[in-house]
Amino acid sequence: MRRFRIAARVSSLLLAAGLALTGAAAAQASQQGAAAGGYVALGDSYSSGVGAGSYISSSGDCDRSTKAYPYLWNAAHAPSSFSFTACSGAKTDDVLANQLGSLNSATSLVSLTIGGNDAGFADVMTTCVTSSDSTCVSRINTARSYVTSTLPGKLDNLYSVIRSKAPSARVVVIGYPRFYQIGQVCLGLSDTKRSAINGASDLMNSTIAKAAANHGFAFGDVRTPFTGHEICSGDSWLHSVNWLDIGESYHPTADGQAGAYLPVLTNAA
Repeated sequence: MRRFRIAARVSSLLLAAGLALTGAAAAQASQQGAAAGGYVALGDSYSSGVGAGSYISSSGDCDRSTKAYPYLWNAAHAPSSFSFTACSGAKTDDVLANQLGSLNSATSLVSLTIGGNDAGFADVMTTCVTSSDSTCVSRINTARSYVTSTLPGKLDNLYSVIRSKAPSARVVVIGYPRFYQIGQVCLGLSDTKRSAINGASDLMNSTIAKAAANHGFAFGDVRTPFTGHEICSGDSWLHSVNWLDIGESYHPTADGQAGAYLPVLTNAA
């Protein structure tokens, strides 16, 4: 009986090891599959790399960076083709009109961040930096109403078109970070404003994640890798207000692109 129990235990261990190896092989095969076809990087400034520096001159006002996560993923995996069409300031309609030309049946990976500009992200942050707590919270509530009532339909339409143009692609929709660490002594916005901004980011992420799931797309959540690297953390991977380059404000640094967005895409791809 003891010999039987030992044999059964060994068999269980071997089975577990085999499953683990199978899982690792599947993950490796998935990564190889993503790299085997074409990679198309869509989206807004969080995908183009605003705030990371090292901008590609030919990208003009789109501010595509060689330190942005799509560029880094392409360098690490060498897909058969790479189309980097993400553009600073893009909304869902801009992606539909200007960024989908490279999608086709051979596209194996698509990544994008989108939705923040639709909800008025830049105006929200400007309002909160320059006005009272109550005005800031009121503007955030307006944005929240848009995110719950209008954004889901915008995302659904965009995701449907992406799927129709790239029927075989793995599509990874990546979210936005929480911007502030709360409760730290930090110049600038009050904790009331910071908490409201973080709450709006959480709502944005949950809305995007649900829309992505409805289309069978993967959702990449960057809030965890940004934890401990928010503004006011002492080791921020996000730019605070930059009055010399206001467009850079509240965007990931090169460390945020490499340390948060890139691994999230790599894991989801």
